[in-house]
Amino acid sequence: MLATLLCPAARAFQRVTLRSGFSYDCARYQIVDGAHIRLFLSPHSDDFIVLSRSLIARIETLPDPPQADPAPKTSKPPSKGISATAAAEAPANLPLLLSAAGRQHRIDAELLASIVDAESAGRPDAVSPAGAQGLMQLMPGTAQQFGVRDAFRPDQNITGGTAYLDQLLNRYDPHNDQYGLAQALAAYNAGPAAVDRYHGVPPYPETIRYVNRVLKEFNRRMLALQRRKALSPQTSPNQDPAHAGPADPAAGGPVATMTAAEAGAASGDASETISRNVPAPIALSGAQ
Repeated sequence: MLATLLCPAARAFQRVTLRSGFSYDCARYQIVDGAHIRLFLSPHSDDFIVLSRSLIARIETLPDPPQADPAPKTSKPPSKGISATAAAEAPANLPLLLSAAGRQHRIDAELLASIVDAESAGRPDAVSPAGAQGLMQLMPGTAQQFGVRDAFRPDQNITGGTAYLDQLLNRYDPHNDQYGLAQALAAYNAGPAAVDRYHGVPPYPETIRYVNRVLKEFNRRMLALQRRKALSPQTSPNQDPAHAGPADPAAGGPVATMTAAEAGAASGDASETISRNVPAPIALSGAQ
């Protein structure tokens, strides 16, 4: 039966579920030998992981994702719950939506904004080649898990995406340090199974670029916020997020640089960096 499941895959995405309960969604797979298969996780990359066939419980063919360009697609009309006009106007309310979601989950709104920027460039009607939808690019299964009925509605998408990110932060960033944050972002991009497999940020170029982009934008936003506060010393923070941005650059020092392997190894020493304010987001090597 397993041999039948492992026949060469067609174009559709496959979900490979392990006996442990973890699963991988792959663009294609390839039989290496009698005991192993190779999973290609992205249709746009030759990066792969190798699994033992004995670990696999089942392989399912997923529905074909909507056809879309690699860049966020603007010609696709939003779903029934929101009009094209409302979709075009939604970004004007984006700061309010992000602030509300951030307060609810004690996540800095600037971190959420950085993820939205990396995921969809702020377009509520964005669709990825794999079928991820909306501002925070929720896959249909994730959207359903967090009660999102219409992923193209900015309010629902941000609510569901923030709840998912909160779950990942609680899992990978319990001490609110820079290494845990990088792992949570990697899990948001590549899935928790990949982070668990590599015990840290997986060595996928696409994921490393994604984590770097979010951290770089987060750092830029937080430094800009600090400058604004310095010009208005009477202004007090309007929230107390658990996952906040960098402290004073003079105190936090330069941005740290590390490889993906070092990020995974460092996560074991996270207890040494317990802080409610991350000193400075890290930058992983291998991406600009």
